[in-house]
Amino acid sequence: MEYSLRAATDADYDFLYALHVATLRDAVEATWGWDDAAQQAMFRDRWGSGQREIVVLDGEDAGVVAVDRGDSGVFLNLTAIHPRHQRRGVGTRIIRDLIDDTHDRGLPLTLRVLKANPAARRLYHRLGFSVTEELPERYVMTCAPPQQ
Repeated sequence: MEYSLRAATDADYDFLYALHVATLRDAVEATWGWDDAAQQAMFRDRWGSGQREIVVLDGEDAGVVAVDRGDSGVFLNLTAIHPRHQRRGVGTRIIRDLIDDTHDRGLPLTLRVLKANPAARRLYHRLGFSVTEELPERYVMTCAPPQQ
């Protein structure tokens, strides 16, 4: 599955909020409960933080990825693929590409996943991540580079 990434712009706000609802509502609702107004306000408040890239498949916006790259490691802040594009391997491909890039630099890749999202946790585990910390609502998972 080939994909491309492009920088998110203000014009992507509605798409990204709809993606947030479509991909995270169940896990958020199971963790804290879902309140539309609160979710919209939180999304709006966090809109400017972080660098987001839109995942494009066959010319169609299909998801989002946000990564923080540092000298000591890389943090995957967000990855979400719209349900109509899921189960086609694109999320796996994006994460594998990120793992390869990160490990080529000799760095670990870390992320957080909601405990109420076991499908995502299984995917990350299958891709080589292990739980390195347990927080009240989340697991911190890390994919360490191979030992030289």
